[in-house]
Amino acid sequence: MSDASAVPRPPARTASAPQYTGAEAVVRSLELLGVTDVFGLPGGAIMPVYDPLMDDEAVRHILVRHEQGAGHAAEGYAAASGKVGVAIATSGPGATNLVTAIADAYTDSVPIVCITGQVFSTLMGMDAFQAADIVGITMPITKHSFLVKRAEDIPGAIAAAFEIASTGRPGPVLVDITKDAQQNTAPFIWPPKVDLPGYRPVTKAHGKQIQAAAQLLAGASKPVLYVGGGVIRSGASEELRTFADRTGAPVVTTLMARGAFPDSHPHHLGMPGMHGTVPAVLALQEADLIVALGARFDDRVTGKASLFAPNAQVVHVDIDPAEISKIRTADVPIVGDLREVLVDLDAAFAAVGETTDISEWWTYLDGLRDEYPLGYTATTDGLLAPQHVITRIGELSGPEAVYVAGVGQHQMWAAQFISYERPNAWLNSGGAGTMGYSVPAAMGAKVAQPDRVVWAIDGDGCFQMTNQELATCVINEIPIKVAIINNSSLGMVRQWQTLFFNGRHSNTDLNTGHGTARIPDFVKLAEAYGCLAIRVEKEDEIDAAIELALATNDRPVVIDFVVSADAMVWPMVPQGVSNNYVQYAKDHSPAFDEEA
Repeated sequence: MSDASAVPRPPARTASAPQYTGAEAVVRSLELLGVTDVFGLPGGAIMPVYDPLMDDEAVRHILVRHEQGAGHAAEGYAAASGKVGVAIATSGPGATNLVTAIADAYTDSVPIVCITGQVFSTLMGMDAFQAADIVGITMPITKHSFLVKRAEDIPGAIAAAFEIASTGRPGPVLVDITKDAQQNTAPFIWPPKVDLPGYRPVTKAHGKQIQAAAQLLAGASKPVLYVGGGVIRSGASEELRTFADRTGAPVVTTLMARGAFPDSHPHHLGMPGMHGTVPAVLALQEADLIVALGARFDDRVTGKASLFAPNAQVVHVDIDPAEISKIRTADVPIVGDLREVLVDLDAAFAAVGETTDISEWWTYLDGLRDEYPLGYTATTDGLLAPQHVITRIGELSGPEAVYVAGVGQHQMWAAQFISYERPNAWLNSGGAGTMGYSVPAAMGAKVAQPDRVVWAIDGDGCFQMTNQELATCVINEIPIKVAIINNSSLGMVRQWQTLFFNGRHSNTDLNTGHGTARIPDFVKLAEAYGCLAIRVEKEDEIDAAIELALATNDRPVVIDFVVSADAMVWPMVPQGVSNNYVQYAKDHSPAFDEEA
């Protein structure tokens, strides 16, 4: 559906319904849906909405400096709170600036609603000023995109957008509203009738599939619970812990699932994948049964898919039927909401009776944990070890903080070296890998969780893409903490160039951290925005800087940690090979059968 004729229509007009402009209907609909915070930037085609928004006391509008920042802030708000995030932009470039955040939310199943202005309906298709077919542009990267051309259709479209975004597999929904629809008046009827033909997310799994999965798990000698971000999106962490405790199976949590299962739990082997722990990577590779819970067998987890876990049967649980057997054929496919499915699986497993002894499996896995603990090599160039910096941020801030990473080496180190004990404590751009995500997403997370410490752990490359939102944070009193892991380069690209391109570092030096010329000087830049700014170049300065940041809550804090450019992310599975070739550190690989 992409036009007004497909938008759910409200009931017939009644004399008692108040007359609202379409713009007023937008704001009133948001109010009635419980929205308290939106992120946006006005322009000509959305200007009618901004007039009633100015007088509204229920909905706080936070003026961003770039529409991409509005989109990522809505993502951070949603990921930290579980609520639907809202971003608003004008037509043309305003709407297209949201596209990156929309694609990011789509890949990582983040519930956001983006409301965009559109030119007058009579000017559509006429190459009018600031016109763009944003519905067509976003159709492949949204759960749904609405085009609204009539004022009376606005409440129904917005209500439907929220329902679609927040149910089933969460994701982004776009509501594009023409300027004449915003200006015209119509009776405002609430609640509108929302009828979405064909949209019926399945939440309750089939009983026979549950029984089959329980039987497989009971008979497995090398089982693994492969936990993806769906566990967090469904709010199923407690159910997961109960299930893991009952089965005794080892648990691995993907990049998107960090915190879904406590790192401190003895069953937890860590993060699998390209930069996962050796025990987590090899547990999946050598398993005889993988129970995939809200995970999608992403290439960064599987390595070469045809060589992934060659001896494993697969139970795949997901609310999105399109994900099941998309990459790895499921022996037992289960479609349903993970909270409900895990309760049913737990009961079915408890009723099985006799189960296979997996003590030998645990002896092997514990041996891997002892032999290949997570660690790092000290730097030799006199600069800070980024892993140590991030470890101290986590230790001093604690598990109740929220940690929002950009994309690259610092993202992997933050996933590895901070201990996550609860869901929604770790936010990052997983599937899309969007540089620039961290600062605006941290801003959104802090708005959603004002009583929590919120860290943006960013790279010097990522930070330069969206740091303008520091102005938004200062003006709106959103005191996030920003840790720039400044290796003066595009670190992950540089690592690959070192390992796979004979050390030819083509266009990865950013000149931000080393020597006398800092372009830009992050301390001066942060001070210009009104932040507390600190530079740390010595190890004995790390804790004091973090503690000062934690004690400062009247403005954002930016810490420029000058770290070694030679530090690399280990372990690592090179792209396109079997996970058997996981490399623990440079020149230090576990010895495996080359034929595996």
